[in-house]
Amino acid sequence: MIAGERLKEIRNRLNISTRDVEELSRKIADAEGNDEFFVSNPWLTQIENHLGSPSIYKLYSISVIYRIKFSDLLILYGIDLEKIGKYQATCALPETHLTQLEIYDEDRPVQFPVRFDPGFSIDRTNLLSRMVEIWGEIPIALIRHLDLRRCLFGYIGMNDYSLYPILRPGSFVQIDNKRTKIQPPPWKDEYSRPIYFIELREGYACSWCELKGKTLFLIPHPLSGYGIRQYAYPDDAGVVGRVTGVAMQIVDSEPTLSTDDAPKLPRPFAR
Repeated sequence: MIAGERLKEIRNRLNISTRDVEELSRKIADAEGNDEFFVSNPWLTQIENHLGSPSIYKLYSISVIYRIKFSDLLILYGIDLEKIGKYQATCALPETHLTQLEIYDEDRPVQFPVRFDPGFSIDRTNLLSRMVEIWGEIPIALIRHLDLRRCLFGYIGMNDYSLYPILRPGSFVQIDNKRTKIQPPPWKDEYSRPIYFIELREGYACSWCELKGKTLFLIPHPLSGYGIRQYAYPDDAGVVGRVTGVAMQIVDSEPTLSTDDAPKLPRPFAR
């Protein structure tokens, strides 16, 4: 529905006339000391007949009078505040700077896991979608952009130090399942080397990879203490996708008192 028609429908549902809107908006304009908030009868009629677009001030007054969220009125005119974060990510600035996580609509529901599979173990690397038994809609603003049932996310098991310290155990990784081809060297450095999420017969792995013929090599970080693992490809190992993002805690939950108290790395995988 065109924005003007939608505004007229809302006004009629409230059983108020354009004259009523004019009188009520005058109160807002006087209180703000700014006539830009004033919505005249002729002006509102023009807007409802698609002969113009309202200014932010007049749209604010309409939001107050119609009892409609300002952000919802902006959507009528093609402006979705929820997309700001996405566009900020594509408009990267050259210098390091502070930023804020804007929350425009905390009531908007998102799909979120409300019950995990009883068989799920935090010690093993796995796909998040297979760890969840029941999904629900929860109005949590901080994760409102995540669509966990449609996107692939992996969990790095608490016993998985394959890429430590680049990927710590307990991290969540975002996976692009359209990028399943192993990229050959060279790479600029270890941080630009592609990381892949791998499905094995016995579970999952997250690692650097090399493909030689029909043999897939899982390459651990040199500091992990693990050895290289090899699998028949694609019979015993398949590429779920390339890791494109990570959410990782970089500070231990409890401070380390001394080097003797530091957690010991687990034994390497047996070849």
